Amino acid sequence: MQNFATKTEFKGNYIDGRWQPAHSGDRRQVYNPATGDLIGEVAESSVSDAREAIAAAKKSFYQTREWRDLDTQARADMIYKIAEKVNENREELAYLDTIDNGKPLREAQGDVDDAFHCFLYYAGLIKAPSGGSYGVNDGFGKMHSYMVHEPVGVCAQIVPWNYPLLMGVWKLAPALAAGNSVVFKPSEITPLSTVRLFDIFDEVGLPAGTANLVIGTGERVGAELARSQDVDMITFTGSTTVGQSIMRSAADNVKKIGLELGGKSPNIIFSDADFEGAIEWAMLGIFLNQGEICSAGSRIIIEESLKNKFVLKLKERAEALSIGNGLDNPDMGPLVSRHQMRRVLEYIQIGKDEGAKLVCGGYQLTNTPYDLGNFIAPTIFDDCTSSMKIVKEEIFGPVVTIQTFRNEQEAIKLANDTQYGLAGAVFTKDGAKALRVIKEIRAGITWINCYNPTFNEAPWGGYKMSGIGRELGEDGLLEYQETKQININLNPGPVGWYIH
Repeated sequence: MQNFATKTEFKGNYIDGRWQPAHSGDRRQVYNPATGDLIGEVAESSVSDAREAIAAAKKSFYQTREWRDLDTQARADMIYKIAEKVNENREELAYLDTIDNGKPLREAQGDVDDAFHCFLYYAGLIKAPSGGSYGVNDGFGKMHSYMVHEPVGVCAQIVPWNYPLLMGVWKLAPALAAGNSVVFKPSEITPLSTVRLFDIFDEVGLPAGTANLVIGTGERVGAELARSQDVDMITFTGSTTVGQSIMRSAADNVKKIGLELGGKSPNIIFSDADFEGAIEWAMLGIFLNQGEICSAGSRIIIEESLKNKFVLKLKERAEALSIGNGLDNPDMGPLVSRHQMRRVLEYIQIGKDEGAKLVCGGYQLTNTPYDLGNFIAPTIFDDCTSSMKIVKEEIFGPVVTIQTFRNEQEAIKLANDTQYGLAGAVFTKDGAKALRVIKEIRAGITWINCYNPTFNEAPWGGYKMSGIGRELGEDGLLEYQETKQININLNPGPVGWYIH
């Protein structure tokens, strides 16, 4: 691949169409999770920076209105230009996500491709027919009633560190397509590809104040975005605990919210499933992106008669995975940070203490060349019960638990025995059984005989404590729009009755 600078240029925040440092002048250092090397410095923003970005977005939407008032064709043309630039800079964006997050390069390249197509999708969707008219009771005269969709206003967006570029685009593309102005906060530990994306916004001439970037912690910047009276909508992807906090803050001005939160998703495997296929998809379900995926198939629920054979094969495949620097395209890279690695290791110890059977992994890789990185061996726990913390709580790492069932009803009960409801899958060759079971799974994203495929055209979001609202698809655009009813009296003269 093309060689890029090993350390990125400092750019700071992007507010009102220009790059600037944080008001305090503070900077945060960014490190490669595979090597520990310093790879960049970014702004360490505070409440005052967030407020300036909100003010710029508010001015852009309510006063200058340059982006909001563009017709849909002109707005779509600009988003097409952004998409083209993303595609032109594919290798650089993928490189930045790999050195920043740790994921294998091919996965980062796939993320950039998906981001490119996401921009294309919403550029096209915004030009599709929208709204509707209604046949109404004419008792008040000759009336016409119709509905239109309008942008929400100032949209604050907060994304996590596991898919830095792609999850940002999932929010930015529909929000911009709808005509909103945005304030965007990436994870402060993986901001580099987002900084480059905002460079692209600047290059294509996105009007000043339309898209604003503020880099800082959730405690400072994120909290201010949530509580600000000048923010009309906030969307957040991350932990359920933080999502709950955002809901409480957003209540102050009853701002619109969108939350994609935690998951502890079941992967149900029946004894009549295609064995090799189920193994492959189970591996992808838990070890893709080092298991740092909210929809990961972290709970394998398998028919009792197949369990021993399946676990033996899963162990063999897990132990054969290559692990290393994402730029070398291993099967699995490092976890994103020392903090996250320690968290996962703590859960592994909890699993041992709870009496789960450690089948493989369960330790940090410390021998050269791993000693400076955040590497954990792929980990499988067998003989798990629903009361165990490793089964109940989101670990967000390469750790999977095994439970068994004897019949459909037991499988469904185990699958739904969770506070979460983001995703789930069923593996069986029996199509009727697959549909029966999948319809009973209380989750927003489900698969049959596969795990993890995601499409820009299909809605993404969860049930229960996995969130509110949907991203992607037509639903993803509607999240960033308000619905207005307009009623027109076509005969404005007297109607022959009066209010006394």
